[in-house]
Amino acid sequence: MEKDTFFARVYAAVQSIPRGRVATYGQIARLCGSPRAARVVGGALHVNPAPGVIPCHRVVNREGRLAPAFAFGGAQVQRDLLAAEGVETEERGGLYFVDLARYGWQP
Repeated sequence: MEKDTFFARVYAAVQSIPRGRVATYGQIARLCGSPRAARVVGGALHVNPAPGVIPCHRVVNREGRLAPAFAFGGAQVQRDLLAAEGVETEERGGLYFVDLARYGWQP
């Protein structure tokens, strides 16, 4: 898997997540043709070259958990970005979760 090409596919897939919806790392990996590359998706988003354009805050883990170390300011920043789009989160044990049944994107 060539990193630059895969990262470009990740960024394109993430840009297609609608406002007010979230997708999982695994879902993005599957959309990019590499279903076992969820961690690589996370790596690509961690070095997102255009955070205002590529909405990496809309990507959560398979349980709906926000990234505890969101690359652009922490889970609270990710939570605030999602809240601005109407996505509610629930705090459990100091972590934030999105209800995937309610806010999950189904391409």
